[in-house]
Amino acid sequence: MRRNITATAAAAATAALALGLTACGTSSDPGASSGAAADGSAPLVVAASPTPHADILAFVKDNLAEKEGLTLEIREFTDYVLPNTATQQGQVDANFFQHKPYLDDFNEKNGTTLVPVADVHLEPLGLYAGKAGSLEDITAGQTVAVPNDTTNEGRALHLLADNGLITLKEGAGTDATLADIADAKGLTFKELEAATLPRALNDVDAAVINGNYAIEADLRPARDALVLEKAEGNPYANLLAVKKGDEDDPRVAKLVRLLHSAEVADFIADEYQGSVVAAFDPAG
Repeated sequence: MRRNITATAAAAATAALALGLTACGTSSDPGASSGAAADGSAPLVVAASPTPHADILAFVKDNLAEKEGLTLEIREFTDYVLPNTATQQGQVDANFFQHKPYLDDFNEKNGTTLVPVADVHLEPLGLYAGKAGSLEDITAGQTVAVPNDTTNEGRALHLLADNGLITLKEGAGTDATLADIADAKGLTFKELEAATLPRALNDVDAAVINGNYAIEADLRPARDALVLEKAEGNPYANLLAVKKGDEDDPRVAKLVRLLHSAEVADFIADEYQGSVVAAFDPAG
């Protein structure tokens, strides 16, 4: 995803999505089933990244939703723009793929009115070896690839700084950019769309990769990452989001209860072995 999501690009993406959904037989009235006033028995349509988001939702759909009286429809997206534009426009009822810093940044840049309703899990961001064999091998003259979207690039730079690979300027926040590097220690950086980073590993010495894309590329963050973000106190929990005004949709409330269940916590722990961790207390 490009660093600055322009209104034109977002509009084009929305138009492309609308065409795609029409081709798939979606209702010509995209807002007909959206919102708190929607038929509580109608399917709840959720946009999600394939892994682990859609996998978690599929577990809910296959094991828990029927007992709760929830009909869940999952639509997979492989980018970080269309799930939000689809939710804003009413083509889907909710989405599950992002953390709050990204959601806030997207709203600010695009004039959207999306709100979080529940934290679900954390995918620790990791640094992975490309041509470099270890953390100690990443030295002056080498290239590190980082995500090019605002919040994840800042997150990546803080991970590098926390592990001594760079020094950031004092006060650099979660939206830090390459301009906020005080000392690159001889490293050069390649900014790439987050989804493409696993494929770039062979072309760089190391890359900082989002957890979902690492898992999709058959990397196991808890095993393969040179370093991982700490889970405790991490602000980047992935969340369920809806358009403002839809927070009280009873179908959304049902999904939140199921996503925060002990069964989902156990599924996350068993399926991902620390590469994805629950961001909720099932007892609470």
